Amino acid sequence: MRSPALKADGLPVAVILAILGTSGFNFLLIMAAIVSGLVDGLHISAGLAGRIASCDVYGMSVGAVIAVLIVRRVAWRPVVYALLCVLIGIDLSTTLIHTAGALMLLRALHGVCAGVLIGVSYGVFARSGMPDRCFGMLCAVQGCLTGFGLMFLPRLVPIFGTAVLFLTLAALSAVTLMLVPLLPEFAVFKQPIEKKPSAGSWAADFQPALLLVVLAIFFFQGGNMALAAYIIELGRANALSLEFITNSVGIAGWVGMLGALLVVIIGTRWGRTGPIAIGTVAAVITNAAFHASAWPIVYVAANIFSAMAWYFGISYLFGLCAAFDRTGRSAAVASVASKLGYATGPFVASFLIGRGASADYSAVVNLAVASLCISASLGIVASRQADFSVPR
Repeated sequence: MRSPALKADGLPVAVILAILGTSGFNFLLIMAAIVSGLVDGLHISAGLAGRIASCDVYGMSVGAVIAVLIVRRVAWRPVVYALLCVLIGIDLSTTLIHTAGALMLLRALHGVCAGVLIGVSYGVFARSGMPDRCFGMLCAVQGCLTGFGLMFLPRLVPIFGTAVLFLTLAALSAVTLMLVPLLPEFAVFKQPIEKKPSAGSWAADFQPALLLVVLAIFFFQGGNMALAAYIIELGRANALSLEFITNSVGIAGWVGMLGALLVVIIGTRWGRTGPIAIGTVAAVITNAAFHASAWPIVYVAANIFSAMAWYFGISYLFGLCAAFDRTGRSAAVASVASKLGYATGPFVASFLIGRGASADYSAVVNLAVASLCISASLGIVASRQADFSVPR
């Protein structure tokens, strides 16, 4: 028998939805720790460990596409239960495998399931009627987990082995599985029937502003992740100690949650255009500050304020995208754009970095800034176009 559901528009529901949305992201949040753990625990090369991890991320992109196709046609709760159980099983199975090829296949399958779960979760966000608050809380939960994961999990691998990483992922999914019964149903808001056969369909309701905000999400995530993937190496290239770097990144994850909490507090009482402009432009400025990473105080400040801008800006971009379509498909499309941005940013950045002593991360900073400038322009234009057609 399912537990009594909480009040649909209450803060506890927003928190549980954020945990649900994060459950598919958990691998990505601690990916740096997992790569390090595979190197230390299984004694494989860093490149091979990175490819194993990338299989999971590319699988997420495939899963996000699947979610776009099914999110309007399936009952979300049984799908969520099934996917969480599969994720737990895959993470537990991973602790028994020690060959790279098998790990790549298994993690790719994990990524597909996680991508579907994320897309379906975003669809539930859209149905909840408070997508901005949900996405803000989502970023807060992710920031908290990222901070703890990157600071402490690598230290446990020498003691407990690589298995501790995947047991942690399984435990987080199990906690989510216990919380889902508390959520209300969040039924789909049906579109009114029109005389024209094609009216009311998602394609017929498509607006140019939706395409702009999807592209804004792609460039925003790509720009931020292009630099975030190499943030440790950027610090090392500027002669900062590894302890100082990891502490800075971990603290930034926690303090950066303030940006997400601001979204929860502010909501859309002043619309979305202003917050999107503030978040995306702030991301441009704070990422540009990494050019001065040779100064430790600048490196710390840039990490903290770029994290705040990231959480703040992406929450409103996702919220705007979700508001276009209460069935959840637009939110699922945003999930696809986000995953592609996560994968593409570091991929492009990898071609801009030299090797050894010739490594130059200034080009990566420039790539991030350029991508974020594009995102800011697209996001502001999309929000202004949507002001009179999308509910706040």
